[in-house]
Amino acid sequence: MLWLDSADSVAPALPAVWLIPTGASPHNLAERSKLRRGTARHLLARQLGCAEEDVVIAHDPAGRPLLARPEASGLQLSFATRAGIVAVAMAPRPIGVDVERIEMEGTVPLDVLHPDERGFLDAAANALRPLAFARIWAAKEAYVKALGVGFRRAPESFAVSLLSEIAFRVTDPSRPTEASGHLRIMKNGGQDILAAAVIVLDEP
Repeated sequence: MLWLDSADSVAPALPAVWLIPTGASPHNLAERSKLRRGTARHLLARQLGCAEEDVVIAHDPAGRPLLARPEASGLQLSFATRAGIVAVAMAPRPIGVDVERIEMEGTVPLDVLHPDERGFLDAAANALRPLAFARIWAAKEAYVKALGVGFRRAPESFAVSLLSEIAFRVTDPSRPTEASGHLRIMKNGGQDILAAAVIVLDEP
């Protein structure tokens, strides 16, 4: 997996994820969507070697982003926005990306997790729990985005295992094989530390 930090970078191969610090502070869903879409169009134009006005992003009925134009690119997309960071993931197969702020204060919402994830967090040291939860939740969001269903799929119905600081595995009883993804920690240029996760799935 390629991780890129510059809006002007072109990936030499796919899959790839761009994590772009924009410095923006969107205040609502509409502003976040505009920021995501503008950043994604710029990146896609650079990657495909075309003008930004030639890039058209649409959505399928479930809300997953689609590259409507240029046609026949074969690219599959996923976007995320958090704390001024825009994540754009591209691959020739279903892909999902998410970014979560690491909240050092507050209570971890264990009730939305799979029992195996709750057990893992229960065993973690208190100081490490916020980071572990952010990684798990980013991985869960990335996975349901790659599935194309979002959290219409109950988050407790599948389990994320953190294999290392840079890798995770998803065990899902509805799919015959486990899937593996990639993790990264980054800062947004301010005080926020964020956990990013991306996963690419085989076609069902």
